[in-house]
Amino acid sequence: MRIGELARRTGVSQRSLRYYEQQGLLAANRTPGGQREYPEQAVDRVIRIQELYAAGLHSRTISSLLPCLRDADGGPAPQATSRLLTELSAERTRIERAIRDLSTSREILDGVIDAASG
Repeated sequence: MRIGELARRTGVSQRSLRYYEQQGLLAANRTPGGQREYPEQAVDRVIRIQELYAAGLHSRTISSLLPCLRDADGGPAPQATSRLLTELSAERTRIERAIRDLSTSREILDGVIDAASG
């Protein structure tokens, strides 16, 4: 399928799909005229990439994890190693730290708001 069809089926912009390709997250074949052609499995791959971004992962981390995940359901692929669990756990820890930092910032801001409102 062409890039426009993949964008329509996944709800992801063509620009994002090109970015995924540049980052090594998504692969396309080229027609003799240079147009991108994606296999049917690309739909599942793009959905999986979107889920990983929504989970707060960066493209570099996603790139290292994708070979360890099945696109269709996100389960571990046969070539998954213990690295998958280690990296996902590290990302969860990073996100928890960011949540704590944001909570602290909110508490400080609440104090400033309370002081300013009398």
